[in-house]
Amino acid sequence: MEIPEGESVKGRVGTVGYMAPEVIDNEKYSYSTDWFSFGCLVFEMIEGQAPFRARKEKVKREVVDRRVKFEDEKYSHKFTEEAKSLCKQLLMKSCKTRLGCHCGRYGAREVKQQDFFKTINWKRLEAGVEDPPFKPDPHAVYAKDVLDIEQFSTVKGVNLDATDDTFYTKFNTGSVSIPWQYEMIETGCYKELNVFGPNKSRSPDLILDLTPEPEKTGCFPFSRRKTQSARSKPVPIMDSCFLNKQNKITDEIQS
Repeated sequence: MEIPEGESVKGRVGTVGYMAPEVIDNEKYSYSTDWFSFGCLVFEMIEGQAPFRARKEKVKREVVDRRVKFEDEKYSHKFTEEAKSLCKQLLMKSCKTRLGCHCGRYGAREVKQQDFFKTINWKRLEAGVEDPPFKPDPHAVYAKDVLDIEQFSTVKGVNLDATDDTFYTKFNTGSVSIPWQYEMIETGCYKELNVFGPNKSRSPDLILDLTPEPEKTGCFPFSRRKTQSARSKPVPIMDSCFLNKQNKITDEIQS
């Protein structure tokens, strides 16, 4: 979504634990929420878990929202002073003091000037010539166990052949880290996808050979014939041949 310069929007949309306080309070906002979410992402990439929700922690949404609004995040030894400074400024509760929120749509310039990014050549990075610190194997699936994926999918009993293997090797599945997979599973975002039929059977939309139900009709499946007024009915016109035959028949009868 693109927000025009100087304008704002309103609405609660986002992932629990990543939404800024102004989103939780249903206030108007613009780019400030993006920088708060970016701070959550940087924190998680360093610590290995989100700043306001521990891994495998079963808490309600209201509890996480309260932490986002009122509690400060905790930093371990994994954070350097530069990383801690960056995250603290991005995770400010007020958008008026938050990093990146003072220049409108050009807040990225302010973020790039932080000491945390001092070793990055932004022009080389934008040109795509900077070497990444990690290159995932495109032929590898970074999942701990295939059962971790199977239990969150309603599609089962699908066999892949050699053609499918060749096709799926083009997908860079290695970019999905195991901790991120666990994080997504723990948020419960897949629950709405696990819709089964009776006795855990497949849902009707996944049964390809299922005959579709016939369209419902009323008690009277016929349509009433539209009557035509006498004025709109065509008037038959008799031609000269027909009139000659009629006159000849009349003369024969009279004679």
